[in-house]
Formats: sequence, structure tokens, C-alpha cells
Amino acid sequence: MNGLHVPVFLISSITTSCNLFCKGCYARSEHICGTAIRPEMSLEDWNSVFDQAEELGIPFNILAGGEPMMRYDVIEKAAEHRNTVFPIFTNGTVLDDRYIDMFYNNRNLIPIFSLEGDREHTDDRRGAGTYDTVIRGMKAMKEKGLLYGVSLTVTKENQEELLSEDYLSEIESYGCKAVFLIEFVATDCKMSYLAPDSISRGSFDKDLARARKTHGNMMIMSFPGDERKMGGCIGAGRGFFRINPYGDAEACPASPHSDTNVMKKGLEGALRSRLFREIRSDRLLSEEHDGGCSLLKNEDRVLKILEE
Repeated sequence: MNGLHVPVFLISSITTSCNLFCKGCYARSEHICGTAIRPEMSLEDWNSVFDQAEELGIPFNILAGGEPMMRYDVIEKAAEHRNTVFPIFTNGTVLDDRYIDMFYNNRNLIPIFSLEGDREHTDDRRGAGTYDTVIRGMKAMKEKGLLYGVSLTVTKENQEELLSEDYLSEIESYGCKAVFLIEFVATDCKMSYLAPDSISRGSFDKDLARARKTHGNMMIMSFPGDERKMGGCIGAGRGFFRINPYGDAEACPASPHSDTNVMKKGLEGALRSRLFREIRSDRLLSEEHDGGCSLLKNEDRVLKILEE
């Protein structure tokens, strides 16, 4: 009625801090992971964002980073917002008894543990011992009867393994109920060989359809692959947008450009921003291409909008 489209998801990158140095990390390349280059949003700032999101009617607020679980104070504050579900995309290495108790008492907090597949692939990209640490955390969640999911980075090297019957059965046995398959986006040309191409996506789609039939107890989602069934990219406020640790509203984590800061304009101001409006009206989101991220592929057009 007021001409405002409210997305289903908000992505809140609540910190630049991270205890891992994953190969090809997009967040480090964008300076939102590792070392802060500007003052980060405070606990009060993030609580204001959570209040505004709830008032607008955004039901899901994804907490990301850096490593979001290094901001215990922000996650503790998020738990108080009972009308919002907070999936927490975490590397899983910070999980301890204090967090387990928080998740037990606040079921609107749902950790999503990041893996690259088996021990070899995970430890190669994330560091020795990471895989075993994450699996221990998953088992601890299962023992408490807590809902959690996993986020799997899809590359040309591991996609067959991730959708194999053995691997899906293994993570399901640990109590996993949701699987996010996130296509690797190369921000470093040295890592571009890992990014899926049109050929690998063809076989991936077939394996994904089979996996969804045989593992119905887990909700399996693929990004950006599933966006093809949604009329294209759902960034720029169409289905989600991202707030970086400094408060800048960005169309997507893979398109870290902004013309609005939520500490000045608020969430509604971000949704009405010129950048988001132009991206949605310029057919950048619905444009057909050979796969991958629409906004990253058309970054020159996004930058042109900012320059106009």
C-alpha cells in the first residue's frame, strides 16, 4: 500500500572479526573480515536494526561476518527478538557450552555450520582440525535436540561429493535438518578454477534433484541455482539485502556496493535507496546468463548506477 517491497531475508554481517583464514574468502577481499577499516556498528546499532526489521515484517535475519559468533553480545541481543528467526552462518569453531545453552533456551537462533565437504576439503580451505571441530559441534547440537543446518561451499572439485548418497547420509546422521549449497564465487583470479561453470552446473542440477527426493528429512537449498526458479536474482531487496559491519546496505555479499548507510537512513531508507531501485528496474536481477552471480557478472553496470 505504501509502495515498499519488504524482503523475506536480511543478511546482517555483525563483525569483521574472524579466527580463520579460509582460502579465497570473499569477506577478506572486501575488507569486512579480519581488520576493520572503519568503526563497526555497536550493540545498540544492531539492536536498532533488529527492531526495525521486526517492525517491517522481515521474518528471517541471517547473522554473518567475519565470524558472527565472536559477537556474543549481538547474538544474545538477537535472541530477545522472538518474532524473528536468526540463522547464524558460522565456521563452527567458536561453539562452546555457553552457546549451546543459549541455543537451547532461544530456539529462534539456528546455527548453520560451514563445511567444504569431507575432512580433506574442509581442512585444506579452512585449516587443519577445522572439520573435526565442526563435527563435534554438530553432534553436541544433536545430543541437545537442537535444530541446525550446514552451509556447503560448492566448487567444481567437491560438488559430486557434496551431493553423494554417502555424504548426505553422514551429515543427516549427525542431526542436520537444513543444507545450504552456496556456489563458490571467485574474488581472487588464482581461485577462479574452483568456480562452477555451465557444464558442472548441469550435472549438479541432476544430482540436486535426486538428493531432494532421497533426503526429504533435510531441506536442501541451492544459491544462486534456486534463484532461476524465482525469476532471477533475489538481491537488492527483492528477496534480501545485506548490511555490512559498518552499516552500509548492499544488494548482495557478492556485490559489495552501497549508496545508503542504515545508521543514517534506517532499513526503510535502504530499501528505498536509488541503487536498489535502479538494480531492480534495470533487469539486472532477471537477466538470463550462463549461471553464477548476476550482479557480479554485471558489476560494471552496478558501478555505473553509482556514478550517475
